[in-house]
Amino acid sequence: MSSSSSDASPQDGPGAVGAALGFGGRRTLVVGGASGIGRAAVDVVVELGGDVVVMDIAPVDRADVGYISVDLTSKPSIERAVDECGGPIHALLSCAGVADGTAALPTINFIGQRHLIERVTAAGMMPRGSAIAMVSSAAGRGWEAALDTLLEYLATPTFEAAQAWVAQHPDMATYSASKQAVCAYVGRQAYPFGTRGIRINALMPGPTDTPLARANADVWLTYATDYRSDLGLGASTPEEQASVLAFLCSPASSRITGASIMADAGHAVSRLTGSYPPPP
Repeated sequence: MSSSSSDASPQDGPGAVGAALGFGGRRTLVVGGASGIGRAAVDVVVELGGDVVVMDIAPVDRADVGYISVDLTSKPSIERAVDECGGPIHALLSCAGVADGTAALPTINFIGQRHLIERVTAAGMMPRGSAIAMVSSAAGRGWEAALDTLLEYLATPTFEAAQAWVAQHPDMATYSASKQAVCAYVGRQAYPFGTRGIRINALMPGPTDTPLARANADVWLTYATDYRSDLGLGASTPEEQASVLAFLCSPASSRITGASIMADAGHAVSRLTGSYPPPP
């Protein structure tokens, strides 16, 4: 016999949904949590009841989270930081990023974060039911068309091999290529991580008002302003993007893995489908 809505207990209603979105009792590592989307993610997860540890090269001045210094360009630094953190890690939000023109961009934006994730997972620090969310970018769209090259990149077995591969493929040393690598990585890892009960996804933010974007405001914050203006929107806030990251690492998204989620107010798909710009 099917149950009617009157048979449902309070735990089956909004309380259960709220629990699925919450982080109570869950230890969360935020890589790149000192500024931008990563800092906002710390705020969101703390508000949702999470126990947060931040890893960043920059210090974090707040008493309600743990802090571990890490240099993503240094393999020993990454491994020391992971060992210092220990487990369990129920959610890993990998948010570090730099822009074109920065030394060691491929290592900071992808290679170092990949090594950190694989160090954590290989050590068994993430129990079944855990989740990883990486920050890609709307600039990483179209990654599927470059899949053959990206899979060659991902096949590099070590931190050093990946750096050597990029040195031999300088066209892959750009911001866009690093974000495409993130999308390809989460897609490829859905199954192997899934066999361990770990989900992995990526967020692809559109223009977002972060310190990194402000440093390149003429490019990053003016992109798609015509589209956003028609919708009555400004650039995204870090908090808006951080809320999606938190959702991707919450039990509420338990069937989402291997996905790269575009959060650009529909700009990319509107152009792809030809609905924007509208016909004259």
